[in-house]
Amino acid sequence: MKSLAEQRAAERARAKRAALRALKKAKKAAQATQVKLSGWEDEFLGSVEERVERYGRAFRDPEKGGPAAALSMLQTQKLKEIARKARQARKPPAAGGSQRFKQA
Repeated sequence: MKSLAEQRAAERARAKRAALRALKKAKKAAQATQVKLSGWEDEFLGSVEERVERYGRAFRDPEKGGPAAALSMLQTQKLKEIARKARQARKPPAAGGSQRFKQA
């Protein structure tokens, strides 16, 4: 059976791998769909990825995220927004628009 320290280290490593995978997936999706990311979003993806690779997490304040989390709550939210932006750019527009507002 693993000691508590080994379990925590394994959990942190798992969170680090998941965060790096999510960052790379969002960056790849944005490039594949050729969605225009703002300069801030580009810098965000690069700097967060660098900090996770170097330190195992991208934030220092324990109040901003869980003890084994690699990204803070706000960083996770922003990453999801970037991924959503890339997903929406990939979807073709709906044919005919919304049916709710059409006049009879």
